[in-house]
Amino acid sequence: MSDCDCGFEAADAAQRQVLRALLGINLAMFVVELGAGLYAESAGLLADALDMLADAMVYAIGLAAVGGALAVKARAASLSGWLQILLGTMVAVEVLRRLVYGSEPMSVAMVGVGGLALLANVTCLVLISSHRKGEVHMRASWIFSRNDVIANLGVIVAGVLVAMTASRLPDLVIGAALSLLVIRGGITILGEARSADAGCRT
Repeated sequence: MSDCDCGFEAADAAQRQVLRALLGINLAMFVVELGAGLYAESAGLLADALDMLADAMVYAIGLAAVGGALAVKARAASLSGWLQILLGTMVAVEVLRRLVYGSEPMSVAMVGVGGLALLANVTCLVLISSHRKGEVHMRASWIFSRNDVIANLGVIVAGVLVAMTASRLPDLVIGAALSLLVIRGGITILGEARSADAGCRT
């Protein structure tokens, strides 16, 4: 076995280790935020829960692509992007439903669970940071982890505003903003995936 092969195997092993950790963290937080969002009637928490699920799918797809050809990794990133767009659209529909039919979000749950999610996503961001300029499937993971930290801060701010104003509008606004953030992240990684795929064909 050549030194080059050993280098590739070490890089693949490092990617798998990081992606497994990210997958586990995001699946756990999806369950926590989904339950909390339903209990607290919070569009922001539900949006963040679906974002966690979308990211878990991204990490699972990225994990499957580790060790594959560049074209395989580009297709994995592309699939991740489309899943992000789909789940972002689902979040937008849920926000619209709550706007029409009403909700009474619980600010304490929003701030508390949002803080827990922020801690989880900062951990993810630290774990993936060394791969942020790596291959396309790992760059996708970096983009989504970075967006998650922004989203969590938004949920916490919305929770504080709900408490201060006694209005559900901050929760709906952050839910809508999160849907756009998820969709934008999906579009970004689709562009990177197309560029990577084009590079494979040249």
